Amino acid sequence: MKNHLFDGLLEGISPDRQFAKIPGTRSADREIKTRYYTYQHVLDVSAKLANRLVKLGLVPGDRVAVQVPKSIEMIMLYLATVRAGGVFLPLNTAYTASEVAYFLEDATPAIFVCDPNDADAYSDLAQRLGAKLETMGVWQAPDIFAGTMLEEQPPESTSFDSVERAPDDLAAILYTSGTTGRSKGAMLTHENLLSNSRTLAQLWQFTKKDVLLHALPIFHTHGLFVASNVSLISGCSMIFLPGFHNDDVIEHLPTATAMMGVPTFYTRLLGDARFTRKLAQHMRLFISGSAPLLAETHIEFEQRTGKRILERYGMTETNMNTTNPYDGERKAGTVGFALPNVEVNICDPSSGEILPQGEIGSIEVKGPNVFCGYWNMPEKTAEEFRENGFFISGDLGKVDEDGYIQIVGRSKDLIISGGYNIYPKEIELILDELDGVVESAVIGVSHPDFGEGVVGVIVPRDSGFDPKAALAEISDKIARFKQPKVLHVVDSLPRNTMGKVQKNILRETYKETFAKN
Repeated sequence: MKNHLFDGLLEGISPDRQFAKIPGTRSADREIKTRYYTYQHVLDVSAKLANRLVKLGLVPGDRVAVQVPKSIEMIMLYLATVRAGGVFLPLNTAYTASEVAYFLEDATPAIFVCDPNDADAYSDLAQRLGAKLETMGVWQAPDIFAGTMLEEQPPESTSFDSVERAPDDLAAILYTSGTTGRSKGAMLTHENLLSNSRTLAQLWQFTKKDVLLHALPIFHTHGLFVASNVSLISGCSMIFLPGFHNDDVIEHLPTATAMMGVPTFYTRLLGDARFTRKLAQHMRLFISGSAPLLAETHIEFEQRTGKRILERYGMTETNMNTTNPYDGERKAGTVGFALPNVEVNICDPSSGEILPQGEIGSIEVKGPNVFCGYWNMPEKTAEEFRENGFFISGDLGKVDEDGYIQIVGRSKDLIISGGYNIYPKEIELILDELDGVVESAVIGVSHPDFGEGVVGVIVPRDSGFDPKAALAEISDKIARFKQPKVLHVVDSLPRNTMGKVQKNILRETYKETFAKN
């Protein structure tokens, strides 16, 4: 019997090869030693956890919801769920109890695995929903297994016959961030995940010789389904860090060959004098995604290290859609070209007709990477797909003169002022070029005359930034109707865990900007 995703990821592995190095940590009362996972450990531990899931009553198609701290064992739990025929449902560790309640009520998992510290808080909820409550914490020592999933009494067998699963069977449900309205559960199949992993490993030329520095969270598609799956399918190794900290990354970078990160990772490294050309010279590849990478960061990174970051574009519902080339120009401010076997069109949002090169429109995607719909939302699913099978991403973009795809923004961020369509990214690029500006965000808020007024939010380099002077400086660079009517100055922009600017928060914060007194 064949389990499409698990067998595809582990096909042809060498069990004795190292899969992951998990660096140790030191605290005032304990030293946790560095651990090493081989591919044999991957097989054995995922089998033990799969046996435990089955013992808890899991049957194929059941959901396993997981909200636990980052650990290599959580990766094993993901693989165990797939092996047992279940559907993996990772939840952001920052979600509150009320948010988790929504996800559990919506997905109705058979098993919910949480942090041991949260077990009491979730006990009544799990019981009410009929979910078996289990726990998983961070490994501390050979004889200290944090949580019930890792208990050794009685020991679970390292032998497990993976449940047969077909390409179209569900492997995971990932909930969208829910910045507007209800969060939606994107249903991802075995083939969605496996096809994307194969393509990315080939395009980015990952081999068994690679060592990936993994500092991403693993409740999100980037850290779980891109970084981890690409490592597995290529047979390479990982340096598995609990999160991103400059000290840790700088310490372990010399033994890595590749790194995947969000733009914040790279801006933080650039702000550290220890991050030098010499430190990065041996690296084969730096990849950025999950949020737009400023062209300025791209250029500064190359000047510092001699390396060009490879930026790509994906989303929860589709995994990865495009990438800048491994061999060839990695063009700052773009996300490259569509992946092989993936079609990406720039369309008129109303009609779905493909627009001429250079025009801004809706990014629509079709391919084996695209999800099969939203959990329990057939009407929403129907709304988001064209009759020709293309998924309407909600992103706006264009194709430049060289054929590279450029993301302009989210359709919900489109500003309509005085009847004119205004794309925030165009204005942000101009603001970001100003001396004294670190970064900017442009939003539309209610305006008594224009419907919406353009507002800029600026993070300055120092306290001497003059908003009025900045507005005067851009007055001849962009049409008057596009110019921000007001610039607000802040210390930092609100971001989610993957580094995306949360414009919904900015719109709420500055909604009274044009209110009449």
